[in-house]
Amino acid sequence: MSTSPPVSARLHNADLAPATTRDWNGYSVFALWMSVLHNVGAYTFAIGFFFRGLGIWTVLAAMAVALVIVYVLMNLSGAIGQRTGVPYPVVARLSFGVFGANLPALIRGVLAVFWYGVQTYLGSVAVSALALRLAPGLESWNAHKLLGLSGLGWCCFLALWVLQLLVVRHGMEAVRRYQNWAGPAVYLVMFVLLAWVLIRTDGAPGVEVSPDRVHGGSVVLQFASIVGLIVAFFGTFLLNISDFTRSSPSPRSMRRANLWGLPVNFLVFAVTVAIVTTGSAKLFGQAVTDPIELVQRIDNTPVLIFATIIFTIATIGVNVAANVVSPAFDFSNIAPKYITFERGGMLAAIGSILVCPWALYSSPVVVDYFIGGLGALLGPLFGVIVTDFYLVRRGRVDVAALYVEGGGPYWYRRGVNPRAMLAAAAGAVIAIPVALVPQWHAAAPFSWTLGAVVAAVVYLAVRRGVVDSVDSGQEPAHV
Repeated sequence: MSTSPPVSARLHNADLAPATTRDWNGYSVFALWMSVLHNVGAYTFAIGFFFRGLGIWTVLAAMAVALVIVYVLMNLSGAIGQRTGVPYPVVARLSFGVFGANLPALIRGVLAVFWYGVQTYLGSVAVSALALRLAPGLESWNAHKLLGLSGLGWCCFLALWVLQLLVVRHGMEAVRRYQNWAGPAVYLVMFVLLAWVLIRTDGAPGVEVSPDRVHGGSVVLQFASIVGLIVAFFGTFLLNISDFTRSSPSPRSMRRANLWGLPVNFLVFAVTVAIVTTGSAKLFGQAVTDPIELVQRIDNTPVLIFATIIFTIATIGVNVAANVVSPAFDFSNIAPKYITFERGGMLAAIGSILVCPWALYSSPVVVDYFIGGLGALLGPLFGVIVTDFYLVRRGRVDVAALYVEGGGPYWYRRGVNPRAMLAAAAGAVIAIPVALVPQWHAAAPFSWTLGAVVAAVVYLAVRRGVVDSVDSGQEPAHV
């Protein structure tokens, strides 16, 4: 085995180093998925599939197919972190080079910052609505605006902003502890809504959501679109799941948690959402797809307070997991000597204010073209990283060399792998137009998949027969 030179301060700090503890056990990863799925955004995302003109069983079948695909891909990506013990930006060094990895890390990090702000804003809207319900006099706080947000809006936004920061500033252990109870908590609200709907509808809420039906080839297209959209929905975590699985105690623990947290949990949540929504249509004459709005229609103030608090907890949970942890590592990767995980999280938090997310959310152009365009880049990055690890290197990794500059298997050309950049660019050339060009709207759900496949094929073509000499002397990591 070769002896690696000393680690570089430009590539290493305590947060980016291989994990020394393995405390993200099966329950912690399972709770992570519950937090990711049990929130207002996932609620509206899931219910949207039932309005595509398909029967409920067809929708559930499409979801099951998509979730099996996600489960397999998540295991492949998560296993890289579990075996190496390193977070996503360090994993990216395998394929893109020790300095080239800054590009895929920044793409993921910047996208997370925008969604961090948007999710915080959406959570603050629910808190603001509750505040007005309890204290109508606060309406006067909405009379004046600063940078497009009212005084009450700023108070609620900053309150959530601070709460999220308090979790992150204590590191990944605090994140784990928060996720362990925040994710399952939303089921309490869902069961309250389910019970309320069943009681109000005498136990017969109905099972079909969409009043219309599609036929023939449209059924196949809608089925495939649901599959593509769900895979793309998990596209961010398919990249940076190693931020969490790096601390998993074993591959078996990770796979079991993914099984219960993804296919099983998502389908149970989706069925619950469908029943609640059909019941709301029966009660109010039209389906209520926003859980916050539905809760506000319950004429019970204690229930309203309880539900809003739980949904706020869930918003913090998904934001911390999906949109704070990733940029904290990603920004730390840029300058490890100066930016720790905590400082990276602070930079992400500050950025989430500077982007004025309330303005972003109200601008379809920004959401579709900027955020959508960045999202389309995630597939190609995934395609390169997974293809490189499994098909090119066959699981062989020199972990110590991931922190070395000036030479070694991941130095490539001055720290950048041009082949990986070329493959990712090729995937992006396909994915971005498919995602954004209006004439190709029907194909937009498949932009992530197309980008990943094209990038993988191109990378295999340009890397054929190219395996770094140091890898040949390593034992493969059997994942």
